[in-house]
Amino acid sequence: MSDVTQERILAALRQVNDPERGGDIVSLGMVSGIQIREGHVGFAIEVEPERGPRLEPLRKAAEKAVADLDGVLSASVVLTAEKRAARPAAPQQPAHRHAPQKPLVPEVRSIVAVASGKGGVGKSTVAVNLALALAANGLQVGLLDADIYGPSQPRLLGLKGRPHTKDGKVLEPMEAFGIKAMSIGFLVNEDQAMIWRGPMVMSALQQMLRDVNWGALDVLVVDMPPGTGDAQLTMAQQVPLAGAIIVSTPQDLALLDARKGIAMFRKVEVPVLGIVENMSYFLCPHCGGRTEIFAHGGARHEADKLGVPFMGEVPLDLAIRETSDGGTPIVASAPDSENALIFRRMAATVAGRLGAEPPAPPRIVVE
Repeated sequence: MSDVTQERILAALRQVNDPERGGDIVSLGMVSGIQIREGHVGFAIEVEPERGPRLEPLRKAAEKAVADLDGVLSASVVLTAEKRAARPAAPQQPAHRHAPQKPLVPEVRSIVAVASGKGGVGKSTVAVNLALALAANGLQVGLLDADIYGPSQPRLLGLKGRPHTKDGKVLEPMEAFGIKAMSIGFLVNEDQAMIWRGPMVMSALQQMLRDVNWGALDVLVVDMPPGTGDAQLTMAQQVPLAGAIIVSTPQDLALLDARKGIAMFRKVEVPVLGIVENMSYFLCPHCGGRTEIFAHGGARHEADKLGVPFMGEVPLDLAIRETSDGGTPIVASAPDSENALIFRRMAATVAGRLGAEPPAPPRIVVE
């Protein structure tokens, strides 16, 4: 089987012509974002917005040209409406996790992804409370909301307004409860739908890492979108992730998707720091009775089965929901509550595995 290289892909795409512009799509500078991973190829064809609806045959022709190459297992091509000056596509090296690259966030010691295989499991709530708990344990912490399509952190942190820029180029992160935060939700209206192709999502994530003045941080917590798509691959390939935390409910369907998330991070050589079982049980606010609505213990069993650490159980508690909706997460608003202590224990575990212990207090010497 022949090696799949960028040069071979570009050579094949030079045989695909734009019928309206009268040249091949490589020479016209229309090809971008080529990704190669173990025989699977993906890239974008940049076109003017008004031409997009009628260029589906061009997309299919480009996809077939690459899929027919020896060694290519699959080809995925998207049309993206980003206007750029026509230029020849410069050869690039395939993106590998260990390839030398300029750090996007050079002053951040550790980056931790909080992910889930599916939506609706409370991943963002876990991410914000974990970030606040790390800060409460004495660390310098940032929180990046990488869920471009459904950003939650502005609401969870009670933040409004737009970030300021430094020298017109670098964004200053927003701050709440002692942590720095950045989200696409700070830059668009809350009810605006983000209808973006994969390459645009990847570009936005890179900018929120590279073009934000994060400063010196012990830990940057990344609230990932659900699933195993472009955002996850971008983070795994573009930044040195110290580890990933998977959030799931005890329900079998959620655990199925959590398993896929673990498999993806392992495939891209990102350590899985552990599994969190969210909505583990329901605590009645009146009588304190416990009901296991989504079953119980499934995440712990899955962690044992897959050989990853189990980080703890978070209840389906009215106080967590109310403080999250109110923009005052439970760790910040009720730091001595049992729920906050659950996240503090998780944060201590994460910090220990990262080697990011808080600095020791100054020693007082009496002479």
